[in-house]
This record gives sequence, structure tokens and C-alpha cells, in this order.
Amino acid sequence: MREPIEAEGAEVLAALGDPTRRLVLDLLTEHGPASASTLAERVEISRQGLSKHLTTLVDAGVLTTARVGREVRYAISPTALDAAAAWLDARARQWDAQLAALKQAAEGD
Repeated sequence: MREPIEAEGAEVLAALGDPTRRLVLDLLTEHGPASASTLAERVEISRQGLSKHLTTLVDAGVLTTARVGREVRYAISPTALDAAAAWLDARARQWDAQLAALKQAAEGD
């Protein structure tokens, strides 16, 4: 029986469904922790729009925050991403097994 994705994993996948949020994640992966101001310079949306995306990513557990002086810096939290990746990997293995069985049946082995 298949295990459903945990609520946390589903929230991660939903958060990553938006291209702007994926861009933010890519920027943080490439450049490391950054403030909203730094990210806003690289993302072509309003600061308020970026703030909503950052909140979604933090709420999903994809990003963490740390106060550095007057700034809040955002960083990737791999734990939530690892859980979603494990679920996706399990689905990929299931598909591979089903496709292999279909191929074997089609070839008459």
C-alpha cells in the first residue's frame, strides 16, 4: 500500500509549485542566505509580493529566518525538502517498477 505524502511534504510541494518561489530557492542555493532586500534586487516583483512568497516558503518549512542586526536573513532548510524528495523518489521507484512490469508483459518474457 502506498503511503500518502505527509502534510508537511504536501505543503513543500505546493510552495514549490510557484516559479517565483523556485527562483528564490535557486538564488539562495546559489548565493547563500540573504535578506529580502537582497532577494528583491534579483527577483522582478514588488517587495510586498516577495514578502508573501517568503512567508509561504517559511510556513512550509523550506526556509528559515535569522535576525542579523536589523536584517532578517532567509536560508534554505533542507529537512522539509528532504522529506518531499523522499516521497517523490518513492513515487519514481513505483513508476519504474510498473513500467518494467509493463515492458516485460509486452515483450512476452
